[in-house]
Formats: sequence, C-alpha cells, structure tokens
Amino acid sequence: MPHLGLVTLVVRDYDEAIAFYVDRVGFRLVEDTPRGDGTRWVVVAPVGSTETALLLARAANPEQAARVGDQAGGRVTLFLHTDDFARDHQRMTAAGVRFAEPPRHEPYGSVAVFEDLYGNRWDLIQPRTGDAPA
Repeated sequence: MPHLGLVTLVVRDYDEAIAFYVDRVGFRLVEDTPRGDGTRWVVVAPVGSTETALLLARAANPEQAARVGDQAGGRVTLFLHTDDFARDHQRMTAAGVRFAEPPRHEPYGSVAVFEDLYGNRWDLIQPRTGDAPA
C-alpha cells in the first residue's frame, strides 16, 4: 500500500472540532460536505500534508460518544510531525493548545504531549534527521 489516507477521530461536534484543529492546531479544512442524513464528511489535515488526514466523525450512538476523548485508553493517539518544533510548539501554545508536559529532547527527536479539545493525547514531534518514516 502506498500510504494511509484517512484516520477517523470521533468527535462530539463537527464545528467545535473544526475550530480546534484549524484555529488552534493550525490544520487546514480539506472538506466539509453534508451527507444528507444530518452527518457531514469533515476532513482536516496539517498544512502541506498531501497524504494522511483526519476524518472528524461525530459520535452517532452512546458507544461512540463514550469514546470521544479516550480513543486510545489514555495513550498518545496520534503523532504530529514538524520540521520546526520550537516554532510549532510556541504557535500552538499561544493559540491555546494545552500541553500536558514541557518539551523534552529524546534520542529520536524533540517531543511534547498535547491534548485535543476532548483529551485525546498527541505527540508534537520533530524527529531527528534520518528518523522520520520514508
């Protein structure tokens, strides 16, 4: 397979999720299309990303609603790669993104855990040169 296209993130509300990922994290809105049944096809992606994006899917039942904010059982769910850790960490902090820990420098790169508006944990990471997946 050439690449992973979409990853679903279950959200409480489309508009609040779009606002968080676009206005605070700095993603771009790729698509927001009504599906005719009250749901929408909402895709966001990091600026410059040409492959993997997030499908923001509103919870459709109590079981899905129970997963909002805890899709990985408290573990880091997704890894947002950057080519300038300091710039993006500062920009996201200024935009109101809550980092759960201060930045740290590991053998694999610079990293800090942040939480989305629901509590899902993400790594903002700048891999050391040569460590990024091909």
